Formats: sequence, structure tokens, C-alpha cells
Amino acid sequence: MSNKKLYVGSLSFKCTDEDLSNLFAQYGNVISARVIIDRETGRSKGFGFVEMEEADAQIAIQNLNGFSLAGRAISVNEARPQAERPAGGFGSRDRGEYRSRGFNGR
Repeated sequence: MSNKKLYVGSLSFKCTDEDLSNLFAQYGNVISARVIIDRETGRSKGFGFVEMEEADAQIAIQNLNGFSLAGRAISVNEARPQAERPAGGFGSRDRGEYRSRGFNGR
């Protein structure tokens, strides 16, 4: 059986990984559950991801999309594949980003 990754949006900023896991566990085996945290502030970004077996994931989507969690109607759907990011990271000299941001490199 294959696994499916679900996107969970409109989460309360107080929602934890454990809260997410416990909610989805009602509909099947949760492989992983993670609330996305902002690196700079350390606060939740208001969304997360849950990985479940494919059949369980479909049942969870049907039952939890629009479900009220901590006073907020959450959205649950199949996660889209992560977009590839260009190599080199922020400020890569190879792509001329320093010049395009007004830096003359001197």
C-alpha cells in the first residue's frame, strides 16, 4: 500500500504536531504529522502536513475537510508535490542576484 501526504490548512496557531496526529488517527494510521513553524518567529504558519496510508487518507479528507478544530474550519486535501528549488540558494552569484538587487559587488 502506498502513502499519501495531506495538506492541512487554516490551523489554529496553537495547534501542535500531537494535536494534528491525534485528530487524523481517528481515521487510520498516521505515519507523520507536522505543523509548519516559521524559522524566524518560532510560531506556527497556520498549516501542516499529515502522511497516512492512501485509503485512510481519502477517508480523512472526506471527514475532516471543513471540520472545526479549535474554532477554525480546517481545509484538508492531497498535498501537491514540492516545487524544485534552484541550486545555489539565496544570493547565488551564478544567477546575478547581487547585481539585480542593487549591489555592485565591491
